[in-house]
Amino acid sequence: MTGFSDIEQRLQERERQNRYRRRRVIESPQGRTLQIDGRQVLNFCSNDYLGLANDARVRAAFKQGIDDWGAGSGAAHLVCGHSKPHHELEDAMAEFTGRPRCLLFSSGYAANLGVINGLLSVGDHVFEDRLNHASLLDGGWISRAGFQWFEHSDVDSLSMRLESCANMEGRKLIVSDGTFSMDGDLCRLEEIVRLGRQHGAWVMIDDAHGFGVHGIDGRGIVEPDRYGIDDVQILIGTLGKAFGTHGAFVAGSEELIETLIQKARTYIFSTALPPSIAVATLTSLEILRGEEWRRDRLRNHVQRFRHGAEQIGLTVVPSDSPIQPVLVGAEQAALSISAELEELGILVTPIRPPTVPDGTSRLRITLTAGHTEQDVDHLLSALDACAATVQAIA
Repeated sequence: MTGFSDIEQRLQERERQNRYRRRRVIESPQGRTLQIDGRQVLNFCSNDYLGLANDARVRAAFKQGIDDWGAGSGAAHLVCGHSKPHHELEDAMAEFTGRPRCLLFSSGYAANLGVINGLLSVGDHVFEDRLNHASLLDGGWISRAGFQWFEHSDVDSLSMRLESCANMEGRKLIVSDGTFSMDGDLCRLEEIVRLGRQHGAWVMIDDAHGFGVHGIDGRGIVEPDRYGIDDVQILIGTLGKAFGTHGAFVAGSEELIETLIQKARTYIFSTALPPSIAVATLTSLEILRGEEWRRDRLRNHVQRFRHGAEQIGLTVVPSDSPIQPVLVGAEQAALSISAELEELGILVTPIRPPTVPDGTSRLRITLTAGHTEQDVDHLLSALDACAATVQAIA
């Protein structure tokens, strides 16, 4: 037994490739600014799109939830952990998404693994966008179903792969992010739904980055008035982004939810979220639906940033979402520019392979309703100041 020498070598190799990940210790609540190492920085890498993670009303609801329900749930939902606040939140999210039922999970990762593995197995078929979130890809691989990529947002590629299984037995499931987390673009939902109908395949959309941001009242890209449970059978959302709390949900038909209660191992064998989280999320849902100015401000920030980025010659990915990646190519480039920005008081995380494909390292800039126009302008000025680094590496 030689210990972990092989693992240590792999870690050293990862560092040589500029792909080593390090945690930052945040010394303040989430918000437009963060404190790191005793210093305040503008935060442009959070998924708290509507600025609700530290909203006073959500905090008050969370505190009341602890006072009423304690700090923890005590057990899994199927044991004694399913409380009244959990049930109320499931009902509220079902109504919000326009679907008969909803089921809470402890995280988006758990939801995606649990759903795919609860529905598919050997002899079935899963088709996934190449740029899907890791949890969706892992769910497909672990399920033991026949796994096929389709090229990113390429419906011809998806159609070809569906045709290759046209005469095969087994369930078919098309899986896609709604808003892609590293590029900020939206899936081609209408065409995916059409292909699902044509080939008798279920459609599963993870709209984690869409809820609260897109659609009427922030209902996401799978708008209830347009897409029902016969179009998108499985709808996934997370609560730790625009909702500002924690956890995830699956929305769909009565039969879907009952099947997942019986078969989704990440649901059956996980301790339920603290009831206080459900109480807080009910409040954030009310704010999210009622305060349209947050989405208006967010849209204005996106337009302002994209216009300013074009003016200073940055390569930004086409995206109307709060996710505004600036492509820089090499890993070291992303690290260098991120470090320069932090020196100027701005926090933007560098994203490198294997999270994104080789040669597409980037600054994943995210805008929130908590930012001001002056914040966006300050970010653009800082990026302009880093232009020499961008150009030298390009």
